Amino acid sequence: MSRIALAAGLLPLTALVACSADASSEGTSDAESVPAGVAEQYTVLADEVADNGGRTEKGEWTVSYIVEHAEPWFEAHGGEEHFREPAAGETHHIEIIPTETATGRIVPDVPITLQVVDADGKVVDEKELEFLHSTFFHYANNVEVPEDGTYTLRATLGAPDFARHGEEGEQPALAEGTEVEFEHVELTQG
Repeated sequence: MSRIALAAGLLPLTALVACSADASSEGTSDAESVPAGVAEQYTVLADEVADNGGRTEKGEWTVSYIVEHAEPWFEAHGGEEHFREPAAGETHHIEIIPTETATGRIVPDVPITLQVVDADGKVVDEKELEFLHSTFFHYANNVEVPEDGTYTLRATLGAPDFARHGEEGEQPALAEGTEVEFEHVELTQG
């Protein structure tokens, strides 16, 4: 997918950043502008998806993925953060980034299960994804693939468990999850 297509998917945020920049030049307070870190996260996300992933749209959901080598992270145990190295056999770090199609915002509190499916349709690994802090918030886990090859990534997103504003009689936003597949994903260990 081209950077142009990815940028188009992030158009709502891009417009907000541009409007905020215009407002700041007109003397509007800095509190009304988009913080640099918020704008940066979507730029970095678009670049990483263009270089190492893909994106699909399904109704209210736009879902991106990024594939990297297995990575470490911090985990909380007993109220303290502990550094977790990749476990033996973990080959890849797969990130899933669910955004709201209408706004481009990354959606928090989404239960996500990821399956890595081989060319024969066999699930070679399945993981619940963790919500991770980084340059941009994302859901990820390390997975193990038995050999280099082409795989399908199947992400099942549950409905987020947060309250929603709205009017009586309206359908609440993001009240239903979705399932997406990314086919022909090259997973190599080199």
